[in-house]
Amino acid sequence: MTLDESRLYKTALFLSLFTILYNVLEGIVCMFLGYKDETLTLFGFGADSFIEVVSGLGIFQMILRIRQHPDTAVSKFEIRALCITGISFMVLALGLLAGIVVNLLEHHKPESTFWGTIISTLSIVVMLWLVISKRKVGRKLNSSAILADATCSQVCIYMSLVLLVSSALFEFTGFAYADVLGSIGLIYFSISEGREALQKAKDRKYTVCTCKGESK
Repeated sequence: MTLDESRLYKTALFLSLFTILYNVLEGIVCMFLGYKDETLTLFGFGADSFIEVVSGLGIFQMILRIRQHPDTAVSKFEIRALCITGISFMVLALGLLAGIVVNLLEHHKPESTFWGTIISTLSIVVMLWLVISKRKVGRKLNSSAILADATCSQVCIYMSLVLLVSSALFEFTGFAYADVLGSIGLIYFSISEGREALQKAKDRKYTVCTCKGESK
């Protein structure tokens, strides 16, 4: 491995670790504020962040493996991470669906979606930086796995946009069903990511990524 490749792998590991730590912090803040403000979309977005942590741990392990032994097979840890991630996304989708039903029956509206607007905007900026950085490293290393990781971060941008639109819609118009619509958007992405993760775990086709990306 050349000195330049070694430096690029260190950057890839840093980006992966940053993604994990950011999602932990985001998850804690979003679930707390989502519960406090009684907004299902923000709470679900926080739960999604914790699922992304599991996926991120698998990606971190994957980069370590590829860096040390590029031709080795997928590890059991990485497959486990995919399985846990896939199942967790399906559980999240069911939980959000149940929350939607309860909110509709009780005609419940959030107390506020101010923090959802702020957090989603910040998340879009951070994830956009991660996508650009991961793609830059992935192209230089010619690594489809790292490029697929960038695709995962890109899907996180889409989920952040769902949160932003639903939060801003309620905050500025008071539209009663904005939170419900946001939760439906999260359900769509949760099911899509969950199915993708479980399929990759079953086929052992690689990228520990839970999004539709390149695989080995």
